[in-house]
Amino acid sequence: MLSHVSRLGIASIWSVAVVVLAASSVFLGFAFNSSIAALWLVACLIPSAVMLLLWPSAPSLTVAELLHAVNNPATHGQR
Repeated sequence: MLSHVSRLGIASIWSVAVVVLAASSVFLGFAFNSSIAALWLVACLIPSAVMLLLWPSAPSLTVAELLHAVNNPATHGQR
């Protein structure tokens, strides 16, 4: 489902959504002090950081691919 979306794209969408929610809460008149600002900052950064760290990057090699690479080393252009 999300295979065509990059990690950075999802993290930036999350960050923008949290910033928009924070700005709309200020616009609607909710109190915005330093403790609330820290809470919004944590709500913005922690999920994005965890997602970027845990998202799988590239599929790992199978045993067959590893054995093929060992048995047939690259010739670097030589035939």
